[in-house]
Amino acid sequence: MDAVSKKNISIRVNGVEHTREVEPRLLLVHFLRDVVGLTGTHIGCETSICGACTIMLNDNAVKSCTVLAVQAEGAEVLTIEGLAQGEKLHPIQEAFWECHGLQCGFCTPGMILTTHQLLMRNPQPTEDEIRHALDGNLCRCTGYQHIVDAVQYAAKAMRRRPTGQKARKEQSRAKEQRTPR
Repeated sequence: MDAVSKKNISIRVNGVEHTREVEPRLLLVHFLRDVVGLTGTHIGCETSICGACTIMLNDNAVKSCTVLAVQAEGAEVLTIEGLAQGEKLHPIQEAFWECHGLQCGFCTPGMILTTHQLLMRNPQPTEDEIRHALDGNLCRCTGYQHIVDAVQYAAKAMRRRPTGQKARKEQSRAKEQRTPR
């Protein structure tokens, strides 16, 4: 039996560069979980049906069970762990909490990252647009209405959130308040 020659890859995950030697057939979901140690990306069906493994790859929501790690060479990946800013939840994460958009939590990382893409592209989606965007993510617990409510809540919260220079000033001010003197 021939040994599979490994490939060196470098992927930026949640702002941190990860350079590893991997087998060419390693799926990105397994790279994230088993090599990098980020277990928030869930493995559900491994056939791209459930959406539990959804991550952001170069600003596109993709099912990481359908991408080889070597295909992500040089890419920027955002996982559920990278969405929050330290202990402060992202508005989408807060919305899922506030609106009871999760129960068992298995589908939640994929739902949240799919929502992230939707709201980056369309900050004021209709209920039909939300349902259409989420149709590649399965949930066995919630019946979806609370998830839709959470997306609407997050959309409102994100529209109220400051952006650009004003956001940077607020982040700097918040950091100064947390820093002990």
